Amino acid sequence: MHRSLSMNIQSRFLSHQMQTLVATRVVTDPCDVFINHRCLDTKTTLAAPIYDHLHRHGFHPFLDSKTMKPGDKLFDKINTAIVECKVGLAVISPRYCESYFCLHELALLMECRKKVIPIFVDIKPSQLRVINNTKWSLEDQRRFKLAIEEAKYTVGLTFSSSKGDFSGIVTSASDIIIESLIVLEDEEVQMQHSYLPIS
Repeated sequence: MHRSLSMNIQSRFLSHQMQTLVATRVVTDPCDVFINHRCLDTKTTLAAPIYDHLHRHGFHPFLDSKTMKPGDKLFDKINTAIVECKVGLAVISPRYCESYFCLHELALLMECRKKVIPIFVDIKPSQLRVINNTKWSLEDQRRFKLAIEEAKYTVGLTFSSSKGDFSGIVTSASDIIIESLIVLEDEEVQMQHSYLPIS
C-alpha cells in the first residue's frame, strides 16, 4: 500500500513536471506571424479565422485572445511576440487608427523591420489618418503616423465586408503569409550557408 501510494505520488509529480515543461515550451516558442487587428472590428470575422487556418497548417500565429493567458502582462507579451515574429499581418479597419494598441503594435512591427502584410477592410489606404489624441505622448503620435504612412505604401489586400467572401480573404491572406514565411526561411538558410567556412 505504502509503495503504491509512493509510486502514485511520484508518477503524478513526473506527469506535472512534463506538463510544465511542455507548457513552458509552448509559451516560449516564438510566433511565426503576429496578427495585428482592432478587436471590435475584425476579431471574429478575419483575425480568428486566419489564426485558426495558420494553426491548422502547423504554424505558430499570435492572436491576443487565443495566445495570451490570464495574468500575462499585455505589453510584455505583445512586444516580445512582435520582436520574435517573422511576419506581421495588419488587419486595418475604419476605426483602427483610434486604437492605441493597434497603432503601437503596427509601429513596433515597422520599427523591427518586419515584413508586414496589410489587409485594408472597408477602408482605402489613402483614408488612413492618425487622430490627435491628447492622451498619447507626442513621441507615440510621431511613431504612429510614421507607421501608418509606411502601411499606406505597402502592397496589401483590400476587402469589402459588405460584398466580400470572408473564407476567400482568409485563404488568400493565409496563403500569402505562408509563402512569405517560406521565402524568409529560404533566405535564412542561404545566409547560414554563405557564412559556413569553406573546407
